[in-house]
Amino acid sequence: MKPLSLSENSPSAQIWNSAAQLDNIPVINTHSLVPAGARAVVIAPHPGDEVVTCGGLLQLLAGLGHPLQLLSITDGSASHPGSRQWSEKRLSVFRPQESVEALRRLGLPMHSLKWVRSGFTDNALREKENELVAFIGRYLRPGDAVFSTWRGDGNDDHEAVGHAAARAAELAGATFHDVPVWAWHWPERDHALIPWERARKLRLDTWTVARKSHATHAYASQLKGEPAIGIAPMLPPVILERMRLPYEIVFV
Repeated sequence: MKPLSLSENSPSAQIWNSAAQLDNIPVINTHSLVPAGARAVVIAPHPGDEVVTCGGLLQLLAGLGHPLQLLSITDGSASHPGSRQWSEKRLSVFRPQESVEALRRLGLPMHSLKWVRSGFTDNALREKENELVAFIGRYLRPGDAVFSTWRGDGNDDHEAVGHAAARAAELAGATFHDVPVWAWHWPERDHALIPWERARKLRLDTWTVARKSHATHAYASQLKGEPAIGIAPMLPPVILERMRLPYEIVFV
């Protein structure tokens, strides 16, 4: 698994804010990613990944009236092992509630949003890929535009779900797009590991960025770690800063 380069402090040289290739990524529009009449399916390994990966795209698609399907693979309850404040029992209830609030902050039509939670255990997905393919495949249909975490993202769960989603999409006759998350926070010197030729930039306006940033802050359990037991925040300031970029990048 590729090591991350996350810090409590503002970063100086990570791929997301330092790689020269970022300025030359071709721009893509919403229609090219999700054609008229198509359904968008966002597959989140953990609560919060739906916003961090596609929070802007989800807003744009909702505004255009596209049908949306969200699949939450885990409930994120294993994010704080050994914690008394955030036990697995508490997180299994709290984190899905955070997702509801985050989606509300994005302005998504909650009354019509199709949302399925699978209940897989986080941090244990690499050995479950075949089960994940079968689960995801039940909710896909031909012509869907599927989005999930990049298959090379440097996080075991992200990569497992990305591989499973890509396989399920191929079997269903759907189109799959990877979305990098942790990879943006690798040191800038590792920029060559990013498949820049597949990258496309989706521009976001000021209000869309503001709603995405506001939604990210709904994940209260992930904003602070517990240094006393060696748990870092899952959403440290550097990720919150990246959420304010006026674009999202997907691999096509």
